[in-house]
Amino acid sequence: MLANMAASLIMHKRIETTLAKAKALRVYVEPLITRSKNDSTNSRRVVFSLLQNKAAVTELFRDIAVKVASRPGGYTRILKTGNRFGDNAEMSIIELVDYNENMLVEKAPKAKAKPSTRRGAKKSAVKEVAAKTETEAAAPVEEQKAE
Repeated sequence: MLANMAASLIMHKRIETTLAKAKALRVYVEPLITRSKNDSTNSRRVVFSLLQNKAAVTELFRDIAVKVASRPGGYTRILKTGNRFGDNAEMSIIELVDYNENMLVEKAPKAKAKPSTRRGAKKSAVKEVAAKTETEAAAPVEEQKAE
């Protein structure tokens, strides 16, 4: 079962399964990805003996190994998605870290916010709001005088 799930993860880059299976799959697939960094005949044979899927081995050594070459470990990510409707099993998504474009987007550093005070709005802001309401209230009075 783990060999089939590992082949599916390598081919599709993301699969949905139960949390327990995802945790077991992580332990199974991460050493295979580490071994794929060294593209030798022995490495390919060892990985093929565990996966038994020629297409998955080719994908692993050709595409995935290139992307994870600089990463020292932690090739997979498990995201909990809630419970399954039928039997209430904890479901999760396991994915290869370098293939999720949504999470790879680097966020710009936030500008530092001014420290807030406990006294609320500043006095100048309160004066501006008061002046604005006075002018809005005076506008209808001026229209009545003009008529």
